[in-house]
Amino acid sequence: MHEVMKIEGGHLLEGEVKISGAKNATVALIPAAVLANGPVTIVGIPQIADVKALADILRILKVEVIEVANDHIIIDPSHMENVDLDDDIVTKLRASYYFMGALLGKYGYVRMKMPGGCYLGPRPIDLHLKGFEALGAKVTYEKACYTIQAKKLKGAKIFLDIASVGATINIMMASVYAEGRTTIENAAKEPEIIDVATLLNKMGARIRGAGTNVITIDGVKSLSGCFHEIIPDRIEAGTFIIIAAAMAKRMVINNIIPQHLDALLSKLKEMGVNMEVGVDKVVIERSENLKSVDITTRPYPGFATDLQQPLTALLTQAEGEGKITETIYIERFKHCIELAKMGADIELMQAAAIIKGPTPLYGTKVSATDLRCGAAMIVAGLLAEGVTSIDNVYHIDRGYSEIDKKLSALGAKIWRENVD
Repeated sequence: MHEVMKIEGGHLLEGEVKISGAKNATVALIPAAVLANGPVTIVGIPQIADVKALADILRILKVEVIEVANDHIIIDPSHMENVDLDDDIVTKLRASYYFMGALLGKYGYVRMKMPGGCYLGPRPIDLHLKGFEALGAKVTYEKACYTIQAKKLKGAKIFLDIASVGATINIMMASVYAEGRTTIENAAKEPEIIDVATLLNKMGARIRGAGTNVITIDGVKSLSGCFHEIIPDRIEAGTFIIIAAAMAKRMVINNIIPQHLDALLSKLKEMGVNMEVGVDKVVIERSENLKSVDITTRPYPGFATDLQQPLTALLTQAEGEGKITETIYIERFKHCIELAKMGADIELMQAAAIIKGPTPLYGTKVSATDLRCGAAMIVAGLLAEGVTSIDNVYHIDRGYSEIDKKLSALGAKIWRENVD
């Protein structure tokens, strides 16, 4: 038996939805909390599988995790022990690699298994390791485990060959206790990095320039506990905005930071989506005769690669030809094969796809091959005639907080079933 998500398409959605805290910030904030010497309270935690896995890793490290209400945790590292992370749980999620930077920063030593996650083509962690080496650490790899150690971490100038979010955050965490100043050049600029820097600065770190391409960290002797509220999830927000553009009669998406969604919102305006952008919300009303657009994914503040997949499903309903060019994860097109099963007219090319529309979609059995492909299948299922059955639901649960509950409240016909 395994679980599938089923959607009966064709029902218009109406009402309000509240966006949860950012997944990509949360999975870094939780490991970052262990750098403190007292309790850290984090509010706005999304209900996603990755959070449970990270909490399990914290418990292995003898860190106390207290869950208060459903979006509120207290992480207390007072009695923490730097245990080897060779448990299989580490290989289940990619974000476990943030414990490399946090433990190296705090103890000068970490030993852990290779992290896992969605397969989106090569996502090497050598940039992280080069950063650790620049700070004075020695990296060895044996029996599928990394050992990273340093007698003393010293500030350094580090240039990232690629503006990687993971590497930027990991080096930032490793260097908060290092002696002297660390400079990260060609740093990634994503809002989630600013959020992690904000948390660390509240603890007493001295980080400047987060959100720009040069971040400087002046090492400090100690960090204390603090209180922090996570920024809203711009990818969940974008997914609901795309869903609204596809199927809303009138929908209000609350708890967003519109500036984080500029690239998406301007493309949807170009398509002819009827929307009104407020300070912390977007209102979308029924939009007819959408026009197709071309999109090229880019690092933030460009068009997010994570929103390319759900947007593909919307483009099947737009007039004309739209081209999606992927510059970040060039293999990120598995959703196109699934959409084609539902009647989409998509031509795949090297690192690009051409979508011709509008085409009617028909419910069938599809698979969420990865997290954002799952989001694309949900958008398609809401649009399709008949019932769509989505397999590998666990990918969706890894990154979207109670998405079926939120959609049901808006009037979608969506449910889960166990099938053979």
